[in-house]
Parts: sequence; C-alpha cells; structure tokens
Amino acid sequence: MGGFETAEHVRARIVALGNPERALGAQRYFKTGPGEYGEGDVFVGVRVPELRKLAREYRSLPVSDAVRLLHDPVHEVRLFALLMMVQSFSQAVPSKQERICQLYLKHTRFINNWDLVDVSAEHIVGAYLMGRDQTPLDTLARSSLIWERRIAIVSTFFFIRRKNYALTIRIAEILLNDSEDLIHKAVGWLLREVGKRDRTELERFLKKNGVRMPRTMLRYAIERFPEPQRKQYLRTMA
Repeated sequence: MGGFETAEHVRARIVALGNPERALGAQRYFKTGPGEYGEGDVFVGVRVPELRKLAREYRSLPVSDAVRLLHDPVHEVRLFALLMMVQSFSQAVPSKQERICQLYLKHTRFINNWDLVDVSAEHIVGAYLMGRDQTPLDTLARSSLIWERRIAIVSTFFFIRRKNYALTIRIAEILLNDSEDLIHKAVGWLLREVGKRDRTELERFLKKNGVRMPRTMLRYAIERFPEPQRKQYLRTMA
C-alpha cells in the first residue's frame, strides 16, 4: 500500500496524536521564534516514542511515501518520515540503501532541526559511507546550510561506534571555525564520544586544536574528564 492517500492517512494519524500543550513547549525548546534556528517550524505535540511505534506499524510504507511526508510543514511528520527512512535503510539491499541515501541528501533542506539530523544521519549517511568514499562528508561540512554541516559530523557516529575515529577528527577540524553554537555542541559531543572510547585520540586532538576550539565545543569534548583535568584544559585552552 502506498501513494498520496496512504501518506495523507499517516499524516492524519500523526496530527491526531498531537497535544497542544506539548506543541507549545516544543516550539520553545526547538527555537521556532523569529531569527532563531527553527524559525517558523510547526509542531503538533507528538512524542518520539509514539512516532517510533507508528513507524513500526507502517514498516512496509514505500520510501517514496516517506519522502512525500518529509516535505510536510509539521515537524513531527518530517520526523516520522526520517524514522521510516532509517527503518527502510536498515532492512534494504545495498542498491536500495544507495537510493535511500541519495534521497536523504537530496532533501536536506527538509531535515532542518537538530533532532531530525540526530535521529537519522548516522543510520543512513554514516552507515552507507562505511567502506566507501567519505569525501561527501567533507562537502557537507563546508556547506552554507547549518543542517548539512551537522549531518556531516553526526554521520561519523556510525564510524565511532566501530572504533574508527579518523573521520570524526577530520570533519571536526573542518568545523573548528564554524560560527554556529549548534555545530560547536555537535562537534564537542562527537569528540566526547571518541574520548569515551580512546582518551589518547581525543587528547591528541586537543593538543593540536584546543586553543582554536570554541569554548562550547571544548566544554562538550572534555565533559567526561576528571574535574581537575577539565579545569586545567579550560584554563590552558582559554
């Protein structure tokens, strides 16, 4: 089952799960006000576990329908679409995985908040690029679109989980001078994940780049360090 009618039916079910009070809270949390990073985004107030449950129910939904839903103005509908794409990717043969990744990268303008990136980039872009040419992430990291830059660094989590840290380090270095706090947080977070698995690798990065790192990025990266060491880094890297 697929097509416009199915996509509209799924959309109606998502909207019906909404809660106006939660929607107002989400609009504040995801910075939807004028001049903020999520300006104009629309929430109906559906929790992520509810969307995941619905995604399992519609696990046979064609990817074309998921892409159609990804164009929707409602944030939770786009989130559902990405959950569906992740689910489809995980079950797909390599040729279909390539198509899903291409569709994902073609529609990045709709993957336009940090939660949308974080729930999907690792599991689609990162997973697809494992064992392949990873230069597309360098291109994304140099994009003028903040969400493409976040996709670049978050995608490397797939590699980190497999104890491959070089790609995260490479993308982090490209993003060192980024102007956006959301990128500073994402890079710091992924560097922290490297450090949780290989402290020496993170300390090597800090020795080389620490004085150039934005303060937020540094704080996130060293969050798991013992307090005395963390304070020392904050003093010496200031």
